Amino acid sequence: MAQTQVEKKMSTKKSNQVLHKKNKTRPQEKSLPLPKELLRSIYSLMLKTRILEERLIKIYKAGEAFFWIGGPGEEAWGVPLGLLCHKGQGPEYDFFHLHYRATPTLVAMGMPMIDAVRLMMNRSTDPCTGGRNFSGHYCYPQWNITPITSPIGIQYSLSIGTARVQKRHNSKGITIVSGGDAGTAEGDFATCLIWASRPKQELPILITVQNNRWGISTSYSTQHGEIHIADRGKAFNIPTHVINGNDPIETYIKLKEIMTYIREKGRPVLVEAMVSRLYGHSSASGTNFIPEEDSLQLFEQKLLKQGVLKEMEITEWKEKFELEGRQAQEQVRQEPAPQESDVWNHIYANNENGDWRNF
Repeated sequence: MAQTQVEKKMSTKKSNQVLHKKNKTRPQEKSLPLPKELLRSIYSLMLKTRILEERLIKIYKAGEAFFWIGGPGEEAWGVPLGLLCHKGQGPEYDFFHLHYRATPTLVAMGMPMIDAVRLMMNRSTDPCTGGRNFSGHYCYPQWNITPITSPIGIQYSLSIGTARVQKRHNSKGITIVSGGDAGTAEGDFATCLIWASRPKQELPILITVQNNRWGISTSYSTQHGEIHIADRGKAFNIPTHVINGNDPIETYIKLKEIMTYIREKGRPVLVEAMVSRLYGHSSASGTNFIPEEDSLQLFEQKLLKQGVLKEMEITEWKEKFELEGRQAQEQVRQEPAPQESDVWNHIYANNENGDWRNF
């Protein structure tokens, strides 16, 4: 029997209500706020960094290196930072004053695995130090990466110098300084806050603290009376942020906003990123895996669930990065160690006082 116009309308309305109810009850995945290709790039760089760090630990445990220290657990923080920087040489580009957990940032900026392996195995071919420093102590003048040093916290004082140069040049480049939570107990951290925030002389500095809640074997909770390290910036009228450094999406979005603000306003910002420490402080504490929140694993699960990644792709990337790390180790084994004759090289740039052979 043919439906009347009224029956047709009622039937259509009922169908729409059922469809609407269906859609309402069906679980909807919240779409991710960054482009798919960017998410894939962030993940692949995080994975590459983790595999590199695990390769460096294997090198140490095999007796082919003296010491390891690095940043497993900080990939979700370090990779976005490296992707968002203006890379180049001179005051028009960003300056970096990093600490020894900066491998994720360097990998994101384009550092090949073999550079980290040469530094780890102390070979004269190491482009950062000529094989004369600890692992993770990078230096790339062509990228404005100033030498990473072993004394804790001094990078906070040194960062004032490059920021002042950028201010004089009216540059859009900014200075980025990083350190751990324990290092903020040093006077250099307070010095940085003071000099960065002087009235009418504010400096374009991104001051960051990666809080993994440990200072070697000392717990954060026994040392800090403040709720957040970032709270210290408020006394200097410095804008502050506390972010989840284990979430690369939040990190990327927040850092992009903050770095844009510093470039436009020429003022400092203090950021505290809450991160994990997955293999202990260094080889001095054993380099065994610690079951803290793993940013790489969480991000991987999220991207798989959203269909951004496939299991097969992850397997292929893992095999590719493992091969690169293994081949780098095999090659570096054959390369020479530093010699006595070059111990005075690269002490002072363009200065005869750094080389006793000139006297």
